[in-house]
Amino acid sequence: MMMVLRRLLRKRWVLGVVFGLSLIYFLTSTFKQEERTIRDRTLLEVRDSDHRIPWKVSFNLGNSSRQISQCRNSIQGKVLLTDELGYVCERKDLLVNGCCNVNAPSSRQHICKSCLANGCCSIYEYCVSCCLQPDKQPLLEHFLNRAAEGFHNLFTAVEDHFELCLAKCRTSSQSVQHENTYRNPQAKYCYGASPPELLPI
Repeated sequence: MMMVLRRLLRKRWVLGVVFGLSLIYFLTSTFKQEERTIRDRTLLEVRDSDHRIPWKVSFNLGNSSRQISQCRNSIQGKVLLTDELGYVCERKDLLVNGCCNVNAPSSRQHICKSCLANGCCSIYEYCVSCCLQPDKQPLLEHFLNRAAEGFHNLFTAVEDHFELCLAKCRTSSQSVQHENTYRNPQAKYCYGASPPELLPI
């Protein structure tokens, strides 16, 4: 049996058939992938250019008298955390439900410590807390309307004020120059509309 198979594979016409079938398979799978790509592009272009993205953000004023059973928080800080009510606290003062202990000496709500007038801060958690202030709503709504096109994928995934502030305060391409250095290393986390001021080198 093996001998017959080896003889068949040595014949040029068998190799030609195998090569031809492989080529047909390759071309059809490539064209199917191209069709999917074109269809996806067409769906994006069909969207009316005047159509505003319906933002799902609903602003929560962070009323501390409201009873809340669970809190989301900024998670990543080694020392500080910000919860969704705008409280900043030390990690040791975080309750099991994810909220900052409002009675702890380290807890402060809507604190803008380390933040400049342009909305750029040196500490991420303070940026998020400051961004959560109710009076920042018009600034953030203006940003959302302007960013609708450029940051479509990122900001359409935002569900509420807290998620918007988490996303906005993360460093972005606006925070860097030449793709490898911060425009202002002391204030690189921004919730404001403009990028950090460029510091001279």
